[in-house]
Order: sequence, then structure tokens, then C-alpha cells
Amino acid sequence: MIRKTDDIIIRTVARILVPFIQIYALYVIMHGHYSPGGGFQGGVILGASIILLLITHGLVETTKKISERAIAIFSSIGVFIYAGIGVLCLLLYGNFLDYSKLSVILNVTPAEARSMGILGVEIGVSFTVMAIMISIFISISTTEDHSKYDKEHY
Repeated sequence: MIRKTDDIIIRTVARILVPFIQIYALYVIMHGHYSPGGGFQGGVILGASIILLLITHGLVETTKKISERAIAIFSSIGVFIYAGIGVLCLLLYGNFLDYSKLSVILNVTPAEARSMGILGVEIGVSFTVMAIMISIFISISTTEDHSKYDKEHY
């Protein structure tokens, strides 16, 4: 079980650092289509900020801020954004993720449409990666509780 720490200093420092970590993650995501980095790296950083809260504040207190259902919804939305942009390109008679075809809908040049399409995909990837990283951490951290439950009831 993920329990909160009793050390007030660790909890306070974590609470102060989390917003800065999340702002940095958003920076990595938003500049991912201009430079190395992007959706995956930004998603891992966002996930790490929530995992820091899980480690310092415990599962019960952290799930009050972001529930496990919200985490599942984020992972689904991320996949939907990625696939949706790809299918939209197909519907516009292009290849899957042929972002230049989005210029018709966005009313911009094909180069600008590619930039916006890549950014959209990076945002979708970051949502999914963030949610899956948090889910994996919660699953690994609470495995002992589930195994005790299984032994008692089977």
C-alpha cells in the first residue's frame, strides 16, 4: 500500500516542486515538435510529478486530486487524439498522419498544418504516457495488497 510519509519537510518540498515539474513537462510537450523531446518525454515527466505526490502524500490523499478513473480517461483520450488526427488525415484523402492534409480544415499553409498536427499528436501521446506511468506505479505499489486479498479469498 502506498502510505503517506510522516515527514512534514518532505511533503512540503514535494508539494512546492510538483507545479514546477509539471510546468517543465508542459514546456517539453509544447516544444517537442521544434526540438528533441515531446509527447513521450513530457508525459513521463508529468507522470513522475504525480508519482512524487503518491510517494510523499499517499494513495488516498493523491486520489482525491486525481482519481484512478480520471487516469483511465486520460489514457483513453490520448489514444483517441492520436488516432483521431490520423483518421482525419485519411478522411481528407491523405495517408495516416499526413498532417499537411489538415491545412484544408485549419485554413493554414501545409507547413503550419504539419506543425499543428504534430503538436496535437504529441499532446495525445503525453496524456497516454502520463496515465500509463501512473497506472503502472500504482499497480506495482499495491501488488502486495492484492496478493493478500487473493490468498485469503481463494
